[in-house]
Parts: sequence; structure tokens; C-alpha cells
Amino acid sequence: MSAPVFLHHESSLHHDPGPHPERAERIVAIEREVAARGGLGWELRESRPVEREALLAVHPLDHIRFIRELCESGGGPIDLDTSVSPDSYEAALHGAGGACMAVDAVLDGARCAFSVHRPPGHHAEPSRAMGFCLFNSIAVGARWALDRRGLSRVLILDWDVHHGNGTNEIFHASDEVLFVSIHESPLYPGTGPAGDVGSGDGVGYTVNLPVRGGSGDDVWVSLVAHVVAPLARAFAPELVLVSAGYDAHEQDPLAGCRVTDAGFAAMAAWARAIAAEAGAPLAVSLEGGYALGALARSVAATMEAVGSERAPDPPAVDRHPVAEAALERLAAGRWSAALSRKWARP
Repeated sequence: MSAPVFLHHESSLHHDPGPHPERAERIVAIEREVAARGGLGWELRESRPVEREALLAVHPLDHIRFIRELCESGGGPIDLDTSVSPDSYEAALHGAGGACMAVDAVLDGARCAFSVHRPPGHHAEPSRAMGFCLFNSIAVGARWALDRRGLSRVLILDWDVHHGNGTNEIFHASDEVLFVSIHESPLYPGTGPAGDVGSGDGVGYTVNLPVRGGSGDDVWVSLVAHVVAPLARAFAPELVLVSAGYDAHEQDPLAGCRVTDAGFAAMAAWARAIAAEAGAPLAVSLEGGYALGALARSVAATMEAVGSERAPDPPAVDRHPVAEAALERLAAGRWSAALSRKWARP
């Protein structure tokens, strides 16, 4: 197994939405923190722009053309939260390309891969940019794994504090992707209730785990250890992807949760253990996180947990009442009868 891979590109520094919490300094802070820790043993690689057909597997041509033409015309606002500049299209292409390269890296033997780009992606719906996001990089990476690398089961764990509505929508009717989101509720974008379990062939393959503001490590880590892990055991993924947002951090200005650096390290250790138990590789893609110091430290802590040569034991954690309630919903079928049939209580 080869060294873990850190994927980046300078275009992330040139996407300029104006005065905004999603700013280039996020990438600068991360790269400085990693450098200060000696690079953590990760191999640096520059991402390539995503292939046209890979992007079209998630986003229709009209949406791609809209983003490109808006950038080429000088940029401007898309909605109250989301704006682009002349260089945003290139940055978004590299973000999606980085996700695909992360998938390739781990399927080809890297211990882990982390795509560290901006803008983030998980809010982007097939035909709508929103929530700072233009293209849904994690969805493009998952589709790349399914369509180009021949996999049939991909687990996406989204631990950004905001619900990944775009990823939720893209795979809503698919049984190829188990999408699990832990997110604060109520909070932007107002989606992701526990009762949303997918549709059609995808019923039971969308698992939303909303938590209240103020929830900390005890809640978030317990949900990964006691809900995500047994779901993954039942699903048997061939690849585990993490939409890694760090805005659930106690210092983040855009939400109200209380996760610490150590909490993110613990969730990362559990993600690595979940992937290892399944015999599946693990790749990570950056989403949100707007307190620069907390973001940089938590990304580095994640890299240490998922990229070290010797895997850390995931920390023991009590089954929090929030996790217990989620398991009860799964077992009792209050989310849906189909969900309860698919996932027996651990």
C-alpha cells in the first residue's frame, strides 16, 4: 500500500466570491498547518480538471454551460449565498477532478486520499448551484467509481454540519450509493429530515441523522460508531467516501454544534475502521469549515487518523441517546417499512 495522497490545485485560490466566509484563506490555512506538521507523510499531487463525461454523469449540460458562461462574462451572484468570479469555473472543475483522482488513487493502492479544493460541492443539485457550491464533487467522484471503475456499492458519509441536499437528491433513487448525513437541524438548507429515506430503488439507501444545535463529540462520534458502522456492515461498501465539512466545530461561526478537533479525529478513525472492516478503500473530500484555525487543525487531525501507516484504534464511545433513537427508528420502521426490512437492528 502506497503513501496517502493530498490532492490540490492553485485554482482553489482564485475562486473569489467577494467578502465571504468561503474564502481562499481556508486552503492557505490547511496547507500551512499540514506543512507545519512536516507534511504528515502525504504525497502531494496536483488535480486535473474533471473529464467532461464524468461531470455530465451528474450535472446536465445546461447547468455546466450556465456556470461556465457566467464566469466567462466576469462572474456575479447566483443566489444570496453563492457567487462566482472569472476563475470559479476552473476551480470547480478541479474540485470535481480532484474527487475522481482521489477515487483512482485509493482504488490503485494509496492508503487514503484527500481532495482539498474549493468551492465545496455537497449542496450543488444536478441543475442548481447553491450554498457556496457549483458542482457536486463527491457525487461526481462516486459516479466515477461506479461508472468508470466498475464498483457497485459506494458509501458516502457526510459530516458537514449542513445537510448535503445535493448529494441526497442525486442518489435519492439509487441503491448503488448508501448516503448517510449527520447534520444540525434546523439549519440551512432546511432539508434532511429523518423521514427522508430515499425513493424508488433507493428507499432505505438514504439515512439522515439530524442533530440539535449544541451537539458535541459525544453525539457525533456515537452516531458514526453506533449507527453508520452497522449500516456499513450491512451494506458492504466497495468504497467509502467522506464529505468532510468542519463547520460542526465548536469555533465555527456558521452553525451551533460543539465538535472539537479530537471529535473530528475520532470520526475519521471510525471512518477508517469502517472501510477496513469492509475491505474497502477510503477517500475524503473537503466541504465546509469557516473558522480558519479550527478548520486547519481538524483537517490535519483527520489526515493523521486516516493516513498513518498504523491505523489507530477508533475510540470507544458510549451509545448516546441520539444514536439509540436513530437505531430505534431503523428497527421499528418509522422511517419506512422498506428501510426496516433492509437494515436489521445491530
